[in-house]
Amino acid sequence: MLFEVWAPRAGSVGLRLRGEPRAMERDPGRDGWWTAEAEASDGDRYGFVLDEGDGEGDGDGRADGGVRVLPDPRSRRQPDGPDGESAVVDHTRFEWRSERPGHRLQDAVLYELHIGTYTPQGTFDAAAARLGHLAELGVTHVSLMPVCPFPGTHGWGYDGVSLWAVHEPYGGPEGLKRFVDTAHGLGLAVLLDVVHNHLGPSGNHLPAFGPYFTDTHHTPWGAAVNLDAPGSDEVRAYLLGSALAWLRDYRLDGLRLDAVHALADGRALTYLEELSAATDALAAELGHPLPLIAESDRNDPRDTTPRPRGGIGLHAQWNDDFHHALHTALTGESQGYYADFARAPLAALARTMTGVFFHDGTYSAFRGRTHGRPVDIARTPAHRFVGYAQTHDQIGNRARGDRLAAALSPGLLACAAALVLTGPFTPMLFMGEEWGARTPWQFFTDHTDPELADAVRDGRRREFAAHGWTADEVPDPQDPATRDRSCLDWDEAAREPHARLHAWYRELIALRRSLPDLTDPDLASVRTAHDEQGCWLAYRRGDLRIAVNLGGKPAGIPLGGGRAGAGRVVAAWEPVESPGGDGLLHLPPESCVVLAGS
Repeated sequence: MLFEVWAPRAGSVGLRLRGEPRAMERDPGRDGWWTAEAEASDGDRYGFVLDEGDGEGDGDGRADGGVRVLPDPRSRRQPDGPDGESAVVDHTRFEWRSERPGHRLQDAVLYELHIGTYTPQGTFDAAAARLGHLAELGVTHVSLMPVCPFPGTHGWGYDGVSLWAVHEPYGGPEGLKRFVDTAHGLGLAVLLDVVHNHLGPSGNHLPAFGPYFTDTHHTPWGAAVNLDAPGSDEVRAYLLGSALAWLRDYRLDGLRLDAVHALADGRALTYLEELSAATDALAAELGHPLPLIAESDRNDPRDTTPRPRGGIGLHAQWNDDFHHALHTALTGESQGYYADFARAPLAALARTMTGVFFHDGTYSAFRGRTHGRPVDIARTPAHRFVGYAQTHDQIGNRARGDRLAAALSPGLLACAAALVLTGPFTPMLFMGEEWGARTPWQFFTDHTDPELADAVRDGRRREFAAHGWTADEVPDPQDPATRDRSCLDWDEAAREPHARLHAWYRELIALRRSLPDLTDPDLASVRTAHDEQGCWLAYRRGDLRIAVNLGGKPAGIPLGGGRAGAGRVVAAWEPVESPGGDGLLHLPPESCVVLAGS
């Protein structure tokens, strides 16, 4: 087996395999690379020993006879956590039973899932046992939150390290493969959230090996991942190799890219373009779509514009503006970044449903500047944008991690579902949303470094103190009870009013599959009407008309003239009659309807 590592600053590098030292040689064909050949089998522990001038590592590594043994930057497994030795993984040992389902993004319904809280057990196997629920629901893609190793047992995953490895408490590499194989057997594709804009503050040993980070740019997490400074070719290759390994070795069906706006990259050919090209090439090789879905704060349609047209070439991006408009319309909240949307929330919602971004070159009071760029709706398909009412961020970054169900009636939750699942964008749900879960999803950590744990706890409390929350009101991230409260209560789904809402989600998803108008990619054909005072919004998608009444009183919604009874009721939250001869739809309070025909 070939062991290799990039360590350009080292005077010498040694391999420690099964506790025995072995020499490594410089690779004459690759600057900064060291290699060694040795027999090794799946599970064998190993690491690297760098000489005295080994760079700027943070953390002590694993001591072995006084020698500092560091994990492999490209480690496929960290059985003892980020600071332990690496372990060999033989990917050929796993026997795959199921083929990739090959779902198109245009037909997708995404479902964001956190392995550690989807079940109380918090493992791949426990989550896999619940995948039948998602197949019955009708979603097409499970979007996993990050699964790279991080300190401790429980966490969100965004402080991960070892970007080629799988968090051991979840089940490690074999557990992830079993999960993906089970999902594929049920017709579910699996996406994975990857974090390339920073690594966690604990267990990150990359600086000991080379210039993986640069002070040329600064980010909220400190020094930036090195995408454009000296040595950045190898850093890019490290990240690209990790991304492609998830898609190839674990048969994942696409990636969600965390906060791409935080990738500091001044090169003419950006890292994201390289990743897009490499992923498209692998998709062509495999004969299956492999979408890259970005989280971006830029409101820049160039992120998802194809490369031949001068764009970056990602396949979709989350649309927070749609979420913010929907959230303010449902809740009336106006703090922080909701302020711009709360002035006229239904107008904001209509604007996003027809033009994608609310801020498309307009002034953002929250940012104190103009923000965004218009989307060319005549050339950009709607499925390039992901629409949602709830996500891990929008729930978990609230002080108490409260979901919409904690404050809204079942009727308003049903309206949110209708707007997401019959709207123009690729819909996404957050786990438990489909039955109106009332369990919170709070910010939790399991840092093993006491100083870091205190810093995170105090920082969280300071952040929310500025918004009027007392320290006692903000859950302690390090308290195991915070994670436990965030686990789904599966018994809740069978009780009312949850069961009724769950049935509504199934009905809407089934409609999305059976009615082509609901997956029509033509943004220019979407037509909307709204009344802020009447609290209603209606929109047209092909032959379908959807109306929602978010108010506490019945609404008369003019849908246009026609004969009495025109507009067949396809689905409705509350009993409702077709519009009369005057084209007026009478919609009960806090309810919604899907109509077909005119």
